[in-house]
Amino acid sequence: MAVHRLAVLGAPIAHSRSPVLHAAAARVLGLDWDYGRAEVREADLPGFLAGLGPEWLGLSLTMPLKRAVVPLVRSREPLVDRLGLANTVLLGATPRLFNTDVGGIRAVLAGLPVRRAVVLGAGATAASALEALRGLGADERVVAARDPARAGRELGGLATRVVALADAPLGAADAVVATLPGGVDPGIAVPARADGVPLLDVAYDPWPSPLGAAWTAAGGRLLHGLDLLVEQAVLQVRIFTGGDPDVPLDREDEVRTAMRRAAGRMEDS
Repeated sequence: MAVHRLAVLGAPIAHSRSPVLHAAAARVLGLDWDYGRAEVREADLPGFLAGLGPEWLGLSLTMPLKRAVVPLVRSREPLVDRLGLANTVLLGATPRLFNTDVGGIRAVLAGLPVRRAVVLGAGATAASALEALRGLGADERVVAARDPARAGRELGGLATRVVALADAPLGAADAVVATLPGGVDPGIAVPARADGVPLLDVAYDPWPSPLGAAWTAAGGRLLHGLDLLVEQAVLQVRIFTGGDPDVPLDREDEVRTAMRRAAGRMEDS
């Protein structure tokens, strides 16, 4: 059996847990995968893609490459064209781009009330979060950003309102997605009582983040960023093995369990 090469690209990338997640999936499915990491900056991405040989099966992309890759690959799923963001490349004769962040966020928030949602931050993950929330029925999608004017230009078509980070209407939200760096206190006023309102904190190192700790102390429900990492990775495995993120794996429950164990998330199972 031929060994297929895969990797997660970004800068910085040493912290990424994607290799251990995909290795766990490969063991369950009996796949001969060599999944690694590569430090790739935006300016280096065209050359990196051009230098890949036929042994390469696919790539996972993190910042700052999710927007940069889109003009470099002609074949794209409609979601990528709509958002201008991709985090997955299926290689081969005709490389194709996918976005599994949206589906991952949707999976973590599935079944929760999301009519009034607040997204903290205005980067690529925030755009995917807004699209996921729209698909889950959130009629009001507020973005709170350090630079509201820029966020309005970049996310205005996905958000119903854009405000300054300090003005985030957390007290009126029934779901919150934080896409801010985990090790920094954003200085956001957390409501005195969050009363079980879910906060998906995309950052997972350190855990909990200062925001996550304050949210829990206020009685809110904290959803782990590693759960998002696992769910979007399951969709990537679907793509790498079958070319379609909407077709479940034959042993998907086993794959998800193995990935959660590799991520250290079995305590909630």
